Amino acid sequence: MKNSVKVLLLFLIHCPLVFSQNKLDIDSLMSVYEKQPLDTLKVKTTNNIVNYYMYRDPNKAKDFAKRELSLSNQLNYKTGISLAYYQLGIVFNNLDVADSARHYYNSSLKIAEVINNKIHISQARRGLAILEFSQGNLAVADSINNLDLEFTIKENDTMGTALAYDFRGVINQNRGYYSIALTNVLKSLKLFEALGDSIRIADCYNHLATLEHNLNNNEMAIDYNKKALAIYEDYDDTYYQAQALNDIGIMHMSLQNEEEALAYFERSLEKSKLAKVSALEAAALTNIGDNYVQIGQPSRAIEFLNMAIDISEEINANYRVALAQNKLAEAYLMLENPKKALELLNEVKVYAKASENKSILRDALRLESVANENLGEFGQSLELHKQYMQLSDSLVNIEKLKKIEELRIMFQTEKKEAEIALQQEEINTLNAQAKVDQLTKGLYAGGMASALALSGLMVFGFRQRIKKNKIAREKQEEIYRQEIAHKKKELATQTLHLVQKNTFLDELKENLENLKNSPEKFKMEFRRIVMLLKKEKTSDKDWEVFKTYFAEVHNDFDQKLKTIYPDISEKEIRLAAFLRMNLTTKEIAATLNVLPDSILKSKYRLKKKLGLDKATDLNDFLNSI
Repeated sequence: MKNSVKVLLLFLIHCPLVFSQNKLDIDSLMSVYEKQPLDTLKVKTTNNIVNYYMYRDPNKAKDFAKRELSLSNQLNYKTGISLAYYQLGIVFNNLDVADSARHYYNSSLKIAEVINNKIHISQARRGLAILEFSQGNLAVADSINNLDLEFTIKENDTMGTALAYDFRGVINQNRGYYSIALTNVLKSLKLFEALGDSIRIADCYNHLATLEHNLNNNEMAIDYNKKALAIYEDYDDTYYQAQALNDIGIMHMSLQNEEEALAYFERSLEKSKLAKVSALEAAALTNIGDNYVQIGQPSRAIEFLNMAIDISEEINANYRVALAQNKLAEAYLMLENPKKALELLNEVKVYAKASENKSILRDALRLESVANENLGEFGQSLELHKQYMQLSDSLVNIEKLKKIEELRIMFQTEKKEAEIALQQEEINTLNAQAKVDQLTKGLYAGGMASALALSGLMVFGFRQRIKKNKIAREKQEEIYRQEIAHKKKELATQTLHLVQKNTFLDELKENLENLKNSPEKFKMEFRRIVMLLKKEKTSDKDWEVFKTYFAEVHNDFDQKLKTIYPDISEKEIRLAAFLRMNLTTKEIAATLNVLPDSILKSKYRLKKKLGLDKATDLNDFLNSI
């Protein structure tokens, strides 16, 4: 049935501290809890007990969450206090006490930010986003979740990132953006499978089932839901069993299997009452009412739908109220009471427009068109039907046609964004390299092909050694180390370039000298070229670039020399720099375009100026500065 809308419940609040592990043995946990002294381990055991009861017995979960808070306060254990507040937020969210849930989530967030606990910051934000979603505030929920997604990517929190992607998928599904939703849920599923987190994988199956249902792939949706149900039953998770049973019932309704659907809804209602969660109960009642509408029993449907609305209004669940009101309006239309239907639909449209819920608005427009037709308002009916068709096309037909291309583009874009965020240190380092590359362009403008090739190889080698995914507290230090390593490579490149350049110039000059005996036309060119070469030889540009790199790598070596020995000359500093680079006498001579004997004499004079005795090695001394 196309108009069936899956009731999405409070999800993504399974605690990752416990459900990523094997099933819990409550007897063992209680035994450990009773024996443990007052310490942080007892707090953690209490937290595991809270997780066990969270979807089995909300009142017991609340009791142990308060014990967890009390123990943490006695120990002044801030991490435990933050976690206990978060758990209480989940409990009250599940019990549909929104104000209390919001208070505890905000309390958890405040403490987590003070102690800079990244995991708890993300959890608290996620809780607040889920709370807003449950209240029908999709735009607010999306904004909070996007903030959390950016945060978890930055902090390399794979679990948090997977949860945020999953939640983004569910929010967009409720807005009618099915391709965007599918992209995010699939990304989430991939991360959960990598983590081996069964309970989260089940959640993704549920959300994929919703999407397949909205794309009319109901057999596939049932398959996903049954996979999820099996996992929830294995974990004895009553809360999510109720949701999965409810979802399977919706799929069977879509396949016109009303009797089988009703059986699943009744099982869901039973599990909902057992879990003591009003939102689940309202969902099951809404779908039982919808099932009776589908089989042509509107009076029976009204009974269940009114019960669903009463419960939803009691817990201030506007989203669920709107869903039930749409179904109730359809029942009144079947009873030939279009005015009552219009009253309900006007309320639905106010909610749908305010919350930007296009799926609910689409159904309301269709029913409103029928109501106006029954009242003889054919012009208004036609206009509403056009609006319905336009919105329906925008949500399903166009999205289905664009899905493959949209998924490809979105996946590539978001993957790139994630890689950029997760590898921020590499990006910073490469940006620094880009700046250096700009400086070296002028140096290489003379066409030194061999130097360029060598530089390219060295840069490639450098890139191969970049380390990825450093933890936050080491990130700045690691970036610094990478930058220094890079500058060392660049310094070596510049040194070799200087050597090669001067060697090249010597060879070129020698070749030009041979032109003296060539035909007359070369005489004028010879004189001009020799002058250009002399000018190039006397240029200090290469040295200035070299000196800049050298100073950055060797902690302002030249300035230290000038401070210690104020009368040292620029040429002597240049020689000292080359010696610190461990260049040989021959290499230095080639670089400076002098004879090796000249370098030996310069080294002797430099050693004397520095006041070093014969036993002190000049290179060792320079390396110690």
